[in-house]
Amino acid sequence: MAGNNVGNRPERALRFGSRPGDVDAAAIHAAERELWLAAERECRSATIDHVFARAGVVPTEAFLASYFEAWEPHTLTDPQAGGLFRRLRADGIKIGVLSNTMWPRDVHEQVFGRDGVLGLIDGAVYSSEIDWTKPHPEAFRAAMAAVGVSDPAACVFVGDRPYDDVYGAKQAGMRAVLVPNSDVPAFADAEPDAVIARLADLPPLIDAWQDRATPDVSGPGQPKK
Repeated sequence: MAGNNVGNRPERALRFGSRPGDVDAAAIHAAERELWLAAERECRSATIDHVFARAGVVPTEAFLASYFEAWEPHTLTDPQAGGLFRRLRADGIKIGVLSNTMWPRDVHEQVFGRDGVLGLIDGAVYSSEIDWTKPHPEAFRAAMAAVGVSDPAACVFVGDRPYDDVYGAKQAGMRAVLVPNSDVPAFADAEPDAVIARLADLPPLIDAWQDRATPDVSGPGQPKK
C-alpha cells in the first residue's frame, strides 16, 4: 500500500482565483491550515466543502478550476510508481492507496489517470470519504478492505510521512517503509521496518520478506523450495 498526501497540505500556500483572488486565497489557506491542524490532533477528516465554508467562500466553477490548477504542479506522481506497480502486480501483489486529503475522489483519479497509474491501483481510500485520517488505525483498516485484505501483517505501507504513514501503519499492525522527504517533519516514535531512497528500491525488500514468510517444506535430502 502507498501513502498519498498530495493536496492542500499546510506546508504550502498558493495564489489563485479572483474576486479578489488574494483575499480568497488567504482565507482558504487559513481554513486549510486550521482543518489540517485539527486533523493532526484528532485524526478527524474534512472535505473541500468544509474548507470553503470555513473560509466564507462560495466557489464558482471558474474559481474551483483556478484552485486545482494552482495545485497541479504539486500533484505529480513519482515517475517510478508505474514501473513499481506493474512489477508488484505481476507478482500477484495488490496495490492500494490511502491518502490524507480534503479533495474528492475524482480529483485524485484525474491525477492518477493523467500520470498513467490509475488502472494499476486495486483500491484507494481518501480521507475525505471516511471519518478518519492517518494515523488512525481505522483509516488503515479501510485501505485494507479496499483491496480485500484482512491481515495487516500481510501488508507493507510505503510513505514519506513518519507520523501519518510509518507510525500509523505500525500501529495498525503493518510493515512500514519510509521514503524520506526533507519537507516532512520527523516523529520520534516512528520506527520503519526499512528506509529506501526511491521506489525502485522496494521490490528487493518485498522479495526478502516474502521469502521469510514462506515455510520450508523440503524434507531430508531434498532441495529447499
